[in-house]
Amino acid sequence: MPLTQLDAIIVGAGFAGIGAAIQLKRLGFDNFVVLDREDDLGGTWHVNHYPGLTVDVPTTTYSYFFEPNPHWNRLFSTGAEIKQYADNVADKYDVRRHIRFNTTVESARWDEDATLWRVTLADGDTLAARYLITATGFLSQPFTPEIPGIHTFEGKIIHTADWDDDYQPAHRKIGIIGTGATAVQLIPELAKDAAELTVYQRTPIYVVPKVDIKFSARAQRLFVRVPATQRAIRAVTDWLYEFMISVGVLRYVPRVTIAAADLAKMWRFATIRDKALREKLTPDYDFGCKRPTFSNKYYRVFTKPHVILQTSGIDHVEADGIVANDGTKAAIDTLVLATGYDIWEANFPAFEVIGRDGRNLGKWWRDTRFQAYQGVAVPYFPNFLSLASPYAFLGLNFFNSMEYQMRHMDRIFGELKRRGATTFEVTEEANTRYLDRMTELLGDTLFTQGNCASARSYYFNPSGEPTLLRPMSTRNAVREASTYPVSDYRIS
Repeated sequence: MPLTQLDAIIVGAGFAGIGAAIQLKRLGFDNFVVLDREDDLGGTWHVNHYPGLTVDVPTTTYSYFFEPNPHWNRLFSTGAEIKQYADNVADKYDVRRHIRFNTTVESARWDEDATLWRVTLADGDTLAARYLITATGFLSQPFTPEIPGIHTFEGKIIHTADWDDDYQPAHRKIGIIGTGATAVQLIPELAKDAAELTVYQRTPIYVVPKVDIKFSARAQRLFVRVPATQRAIRAVTDWLYEFMISVGVLRYVPRVTIAAADLAKMWRFATIRDKALREKLTPDYDFGCKRPTFSNKYYRVFTKPHVILQTSGIDHVEADGIVANDGTKAAIDTLVLATGYDIWEANFPAFEVIGRDGRNLGKWWRDTRFQAYQGVAVPYFPNFLSLASPYAFLGLNFFNSMEYQMRHMDRIFGELKRRGATTFEVTEEANTRYLDRMTELLGDTLFTQGNCASARSYYFNPSGEPTLLRPMSTRNAVREASTYPVSDYRIS
């Protein structure tokens, strides 16, 4: 394929990449590719398939605005169902034929003379396109902790992002590191059959009861015949989440966050009678500083005699077990790493991106501040949109972020078409104004005014700024993406 033949390259075939591809097709582009290092689409919902995997927001809310799914089986659907939804959407909108699987991007460089992006692949091949869109997601680079002695462990090591489906936990002695949202789902599943399960907790997590319901066949038929009924349910779940994130967190009303923390406290008290154990599982930061989660099983599992909660920290790993800081050793044959993802060091950006005048995106972000206009565009990077950028994530529901990003694409590419232009670049002035505004808005949030120091939340960058989040409601973000001044871009 000639280098100049492609209109666009999208990196990542998760929900962001699929959404970007659909938007390009709506805009009349067909000569583009979607590159993904995995062997199938779906992003994190393809990579993750550990036991107990479910979505942690209601699936009535967790879908594209333009493509509701009337066939969800439950309010909190399984990972397999979410993956099937990704497949169905990609097939319906003819995205799959644009995707090249097992293709890893090493770097991208703006060629100013040719006004195009040259993208180098791991196999040495090079592609070129007028536009580059990175949709690599926030949770794409698994984090493996460098614990002393971990490489000497002679048992089985499994990261939750690379789960071994053939692994059977029955009668095993398992150690699991991490108590984030993934671990909350996985730990009860491992505890069902394990001979012994030792959980290494660094930071407790807020857990509230999970009110899950099954959608009957009759309900699904109703959603198909009368789509307004499903949209009404979505409106309710959307409003609840908007209220929680906007009022309790983004506007920081302490009474709301205290009430949410009290709900988790009552849930711990109802399920755990041991006061010392409850204290170990009690966070010392404000509700909302770190992503909370839902579970009816997590707290209860620690009351089982074969489940041990270790909170003193890990000193080192030996060939047959883990030695904690308190000197105790747990003999294990399996080490499970529920240690999440390296968001800031390995993901911003996910590969080297060199823009105009040789500006290195990753270095620039670290030398100045993490920043992106409207959560998608960066000065000195023409014809480039990054859908996993600072200030891109609206909070609890990724699809709400994708909605405003698709609107942003529609506005800028529509303006290019109207003018007969081919190149856009956000101005430094517009970017600076936006960064100043985001900084000011974050000053009124829980993340700045609340007690978040001990949360160790991935919302915060290495400098302590909560720049993963765009501090506004979905409605305002969508409105801004549809109406921002096109003069904020230099178009030629």
